[in-house]
Amino acid sequence: MPPTLRERTDVERAMAGNHDAFAALAAANVDRMYGIARLILRDVDRAEDATQESLVRMWRELPGLRDPDRFQAWLRRLLVNACHDEGRKVRRRAEVVLLAEYGPSVGDGTSAVVDRDRLDRGFRRLPLEQRVVVVLSHLEGLTNAEIATTLDLPLGTVKSRLRYAMDGMRAALEADDRPPRLEAVGGSRGGRTDG
Repeated sequence: MPPTLRERTDVERAMAGNHDAFAALAAANVDRMYGIARLILRDVDRAEDATQESLVRMWRELPGLRDPDRFQAWLRRLLVNACHDEGRKVRRRAEVVLLAEYGPSVGDGTSAVVDRDRLDRGFRRLPLEQRVVVVLSHLEGLTNAEIATTLDLPLGTVKSRLRYAMDGMRAALEADDRPPRLEAVGGSRGGRTDG
């Protein structure tokens, strides 16, 4: 989607070092950036860090932006790169459950909570690269071509990651639906017990 005249003007002014224009761009984008980072990283603190880091990078690298009309794609790429960096920093931190609501609850809401928890568990099992394309596709509404441009990846790679992500989610949900296997109680594992 092409930028508005106001956004393009702010981008051009910020590229020239105007602090007020940069502040306007940051204010207009920070909430959406944080929401994307939170969905990708699944952790509030890490999402805040990634958002902050991408704003710092935006200020530092904005003068080198070649096309002001590509600002949004460029900004998403900065954010995704910051999310990757955050993901590499801390591999084993506690995960935070997805806070986004998906429409009104039905009845007492128990089934909606259970469904959301199942989806969240499946989503957390995906590698970061797959979570990124799912968020950009299904929550940001970007086409595969726009995701490829944003992430500077071949279109086939984006399609592949999205397909593997959906397959992974499906497998995780199916695994949750399977009844647990019961081990034989009281049996020995290969050793004789008679005397």
